[in-house]
Amino acid sequence: MNASQIIEKLGNRTPSIMGEKLNRQAAVLLPLLTIRDETHILFQVRSMQLKSQPGDICFPGGRMEPEDESPKQTAIRETMEELGVRKESIDSLIPLDYIVNNNGRIIYPFVGRLHHPHEIAPNKAEVEEVFTVPLDYLLEAEPEVYKVHIHVIPEENFPFDRIVGGKDYQWSAGHIDELFYQYEGKVIWGLTAKILTHFLHLIKM
Repeated sequence: MNASQIIEKLGNRTPSIMGEKLNRQAAVLLPLLTIRDETHILFQVRSMQLKSQPGDICFPGGRMEPEDESPKQTAIRETMEELGVRKESIDSLIPLDYIVNNNGRIIYPFVGRLHHPHEIAPNKAEVEEVFTVPLDYLLEAEPEVYKVHIHVIPEENFPFDRIVGGKDYQWSAGHIDELFYQYEGKVIWGLTAKILTHFLHLIKM
């Protein structure tokens, strides 16, 4: 194959995330509700019975299943399952920026409207409770920021003899910013706070 054939083969390709099909993928919904003529954002507390991150505050969402046609469908399905709402109660989904986190998982966040909040019946196997925060409060709030430092630790059989510097190779260290919001005793942090901050930044622009 010569260079011209390669250019022709790849010329109309749409780029995506490298390894996207091999990585675990998930989608979440940032739900907007209207309560007494005021816009709120809904959050949920993960069930204390869950093995992963029990008690953490998050948005409705979860991993993509093979039958899901798109991340948007995943976000809708997971919201229905976790909050016990009808599909008709969820509309106007708009994609936010996607995230590739440190363990390779790709998360596709959406913002959308959730109608009929009185119909919410959380799935107790997954959701401990739900609560809402007024959007105006969050627009005025400044999150606390703390750094988490990340260090590279190669596995024991890593082939140091194949790289310049061997065991003295200077790996790049880094850090991530962890954001914290607080509201009436609830602490919103981690990936949820990151998505929330991104959303708030977009609507402030």
